[in-house]
Amino acid sequence: MKELRQIRDAVISALEAGGLAAEAAHPGKWAAERKTALATVSVGAAEGRALGLGGYLGETRGEDGQAREVYGKRLEGVISVDLRAQRAAECEAGAETAAAVLLGKLPEGIRPGELSWEALAWEKQTGLFVRRGRLKCEALFLAEAGDEGPEFLDFILKGVLQGEQSA
Repeated sequence: MKELRQIRDAVISALEAGGLAAEAAHPGKWAAERKTALATVSVGAAEGRALGLGGYLGETRGEDGQAREVYGKRLEGVISVDLRAQRAAECEAGAETAAAVLLGKLPEGIRPGELSWEALAWEKQTGLFVRRGRLKCEALFLAEAGDEGPEFLDFILKGVLQGEQSA
């Protein structure tokens, strides 16, 4: 689902802008030699619904002056952020940075809800300390009707420019 990837990528960008190394969860292999905390991000448990009547929000005018219909949808989901580090203090510091970003520095299209953290633990598989966090959130997506008729352009996370999206 493209929308989940957009949320994940926006959270990764926000964490990196906040000074924390971050990447998508399940990247293939974990870099245990990393000297600082690393946040891995995934999005799950998403449930969506249309905004407005049939998702219709109104009209907007493009750069060409043409009116375009705007549609929206909302996803409720859970963002998972797992922090790993060689030292417990680095893991805790990473969790503090991540909490500040998740609750106050995400794009406007992601509305944070309840944030919870598990206790700091030792992960035997990686030989690193780990702290797992979960943020319940709501994400808002917008789409415009295409120039040629009723087909839609992709839904884009509100507040995130199309050029920032990865394939």
